Amino acid sequence: MEAQTKSSSLSPWFYVPSLYFVQGIPYMIINVVSTILYKRLGVDNAQITLWTSFLYLPWVIKMFWGPFVDTFSTKRRWLLTTQFAMSGCLALVALSLQLPNFFFISLAAFAVGAFISATYDIATDGFYMLALNPGQQAFFVGIRTFFYRLAMLFCTGFLVILAGRLEKTTGNNPLSWSIAIGVAAVIFAILFAFHALILPAPESNPQTNLDNKTVQNVSWVDVFSSYFKQHKVYIILLFILFYRFGEAMLLKLASVFLLDKTAAGGLGLATEDVGYIYGTFGLVSLICGGILGGILISKFGLKKSLFPMALSLNLPNLFYVYMAVAKPPIQFVYPLVSIEQFGYGIGTTAFMVYLMYICKGEYKTSHYAISTGLMALGMMIPGAISGTIQQSVGYPLFFTIVFLATIPGMLTIFFLPLNGEEGKQQKTI
Repeated sequence: MEAQTKSSSLSPWFYVPSLYFVQGIPYMIINVVSTILYKRLGVDNAQITLWTSFLYLPWVIKMFWGPFVDTFSTKRRWLLTTQFAMSGCLALVALSLQLPNFFFISLAAFAVGAFISATYDIATDGFYMLALNPGQQAFFVGIRTFFYRLAMLFCTGFLVILAGRLEKTTGNNPLSWSIAIGVAAVIFAILFAFHALILPAPESNPQTNLDNKTVQNVSWVDVFSSYFKQHKVYIILLFILFYRFGEAMLLKLASVFLLDKTAAGGLGLATEDVGYIYGTFGLVSLICGGILGGILISKFGLKKSLFPMALSLNLPNLFYVYMAVAKPPIQFVYPLVSIEQFGYGIGTTAFMVYLMYICKGEYKTSHYAISTGLMALGMMIPGAISGTIQQSVGYPLFFTIVFLATIPGMLTIFFLPLNGEEGKQQKTI
């Protein structure tokens, strides 16, 4: 009890950065790094995109077990349990890559890890609201986002570059990726031990019990019905499902395209090069795009910004059509991907702000969970079919289809409910 009292007096600087760094690692490994890993281990594109896209499913349906996480046990216990379990899942993935049937074993471990990671997301956000007062919550929003981005850099940059260098020095791709994923597992275990020692226990406050009772009394029929009773909800649903449709297809195969041999239509780059392209230069561009997107929305409002920012997300997809046809040298790939990632950061910011904008009334948190679940569904379905389409038509036509698939989502913007007060509201964000 004394240890808990001491830890509860700690500044959020001691645990907020590490909690959100931990949050980003499994999401990026499961949904992004896994495609590079499987490509380097010889799995075909259709299999990669189909099975790794279904790993989005826990983030689609996490809203349904959110109340259980909210009311059973404490957020602190959920955090520690999921961190410990995630380190075990990553260790299992690392070991499975040495086995002949590595694909199915590692995929099963990733699937379990996806459910654990989605649960960790719920617990982390709940813990954040309990452990920090409103002023601290506002202050640390940017901090937690920054450390989540650092996790992206760690995964798509450091881990991929590490695996690429080991591929060159050992000549053994499975061993190289086992070591890289094993490093992530060890880091997870270390951070679990760190958090077990220092995390405060805010649920010991009497207010927590009241909050839990309130949550238990909430009718989830009311929550869902209030969401789907919104004005022009059918347009909102079409927007959420189709705004990122083309991007979802591109996301699954962009790295694979860079890695694929030139004989197969790819650029034939080394794993290490892809790590530098996406994990360093591309990520910096993504962050800068996100920052600029927030500035534009605060200045002009979401209503005026949404369509131009959607164009910035989708027009750079044409760069992949160019690269698939012209096969440019790597010196041109760096700036083309960086510009595409910069536009991705701008366009995604507008999308996420709109998801927050439609969350109104007494169920804001639950409405946001529903919106993000639908967003994940809109990423899962096109991602699942992208590999089959690419193998059928080749990269140039596939990237052309990706660009055309962005048009329906952009057209929905003209019919979205955005009232006249929206611009003023967004300027306060």
